[in-house]
Amino acid sequence: MILRVLNLLVIGMLVLAAAYVYRIKFDATVQAERLAKLRGELRHERDKVAALRAQWEQLDNPARIEALAKRLLPLRPIAPTQFDGLDRLPERPAQDVAARADPIGGIIENLEQSNKIDATGTLPAWASPVRTPVGSRQ
Repeated sequence: MILRVLNLLVIGMLVLAAAYVYRIKFDATVQAERLAKLRGELRHERDKVAALRAQWEQLDNPARIEALAKRLLPLRPIAPTQFDGLDRLPERPAQDVAARADPIGGIIENLEQSNKIDATGTLPAWASPVRTPVGSRQ
C-alpha cells in the first residue's frame, strides 16, 4: 500500500515536472519568436538608415550642388578687376583706448549719460511713465 502511494506520488511529480519543462520550452519558443521579430525590425531599420545615408551622399555631392547653383542662381563669374591690393585699403578709424579696452563699460557710460538718473534713483519728469487711472482710456 505504501509502495502504491509512493509510486503515485512519484508519477504525479513526474507529470508536474514534465508540465513545468513544457511551460519553459513554450516560453523559450515565444521569446525566440519575439527575438527573431526584433532582429527583423532591426535589419529593416538598418536598411532604411543605409538608404537614407546613400540618398544624403547623393544630395550632398558637390558636383550636383554646383550644377544646381549654375542652373538656378543668377551668379556671374568673379572678374580679376574686383580684387585690389592691401595697400589700397583705407586707414582704420581712430578709437579711443578706453572704448577699445572695455566696450561694455563704454556702453554703460553712454546709458548713464543719456538717462541722467539723480542720486535718489528717481527719473526726470520727461523719463517717467505716464500713468492712467484704472478703467480710463486714452
